[in-house]
Amino acid sequence: MTTLPIYDRNGVEVGTYELDLSELAPRINKQLLHEAVVMYQANRRQGSARTKSRGQVAGSTKKLYRQKGTGNARAGHRRSGIRRGGGHIHPVRNRDYSFRMPKKAVRAATRMAIAAKINSGSMVVIDDLAFSEPRTREMFAILKALQLVGRSTLVTTAQHDVNVYRSARNIDRVTISRASDLNVLNVLTPERMLVTKAALDALTGKVQAGATTDTNEAEVEA
Repeated sequence: MTTLPIYDRNGVEVGTYELDLSELAPRINKQLLHEAVVMYQANRRQGSARTKSRGQVAGSTKKLYRQKGTGNARAGHRRSGIRRGGGHIHPVRNRDYSFRMPKKAVRAATRMAIAAKINSGSMVVIDDLAFSEPRTREMFAILKALQLVGRSTLVTTAQHDVNVYRSARNIDRVTISRASDLNVLNVLTPERMLVTKAALDALTGKVQAGATTDTNEAEVEA
């Protein structure tokens, strides 16, 4: 069992949270984490880069000079790829870089990423994070009390909280996500992860539900 301290808004430890990492992720497969991160990054690529071939560049197709008798190397028209202003010899075309991984692999990679954050001591648990209205100054004070100012931090809540989002969105190097939207990329990118106790409950409950689903799927396949 792994025990995580729970802090309040003032950075004072008010309790502990016990978590079985073997249930979250029995092992951490770095190769799987790498493949999942590459998948998310590839799916973000626009793929709209394009260059022109010699057939698409404007210009005459007339031969520059006769083939023989000039003493120069033989040359074709002005749009040739070896001349300035000509087309590209191997032009870049629009392409789709995205690809997909099996859902079970993606879910397993997400669990491994969260377990890696816990193992490295990069996860901070707070008992509650709620505001009656957007309060950026108060949110900054909470991050300062938890020694998270100046570090890239992912703030995770159980559900989408508009006031928390508006309170943290203007703070440098801080991102906000609800527990159900976590993936390998947004978990591993920041240095620290600030999680509410309710969000951590949702994550562990989601893992148990996912494990049950995987078991049922395996029984059906068998």
